Amino acid sequence: MTSVYDKERALLAQIRPRIESELPGIDVLALELVREDRFCVYIDHPEGVSLEHCEAVTRTLDGFRNEFGIDVSSPGPNRPLRTHEHFAGVVGGKVNIRTDRKVDGETRFRGELLAAGAADVTVATGETTVNIPYALIVRGNLIDEG
Repeated sequence: MTSVYDKERALLAQIRPRIESELPGIDVLALELVREDRFCVYIDHPEGVSLEHCEAVTRTLDGFRNEFGIDVSSPGPNRPLRTHEHFAGVVGGKVNIRTDRKVDGETRFRGELLAAGAADVTVATGETTVNIPYALIVRGNLIDEG
């Protein structure tokens, strides 16, 4: 049985290259299945995300409309984090991370991001520190402290 996270990864692998090649400057941060037949694509742009950016991404994904409803969103204050680059940019910040398998007996982590290495992130969760491989991260978000 294919997990929701595997479906998200497969869709992201199809969608990210298309959007980023057809719409220069748009960075696809994450894709999340909202329901089995609907997904949300989180995008960013160096000048901020405008309504025009969201419309352009939606048009680029027209071929997926037969199977899915499509939402396009800016990252917002709790921006999605999935890749080394995403995490490296927020070292020292607070994060929420969910994994698809247990790491040190847990699948949910909340704490300060201490490091973003080549293969994993290091998070201080209270009294403990845990290394979480990127390959296991299915959800990661910056915690807005503002």
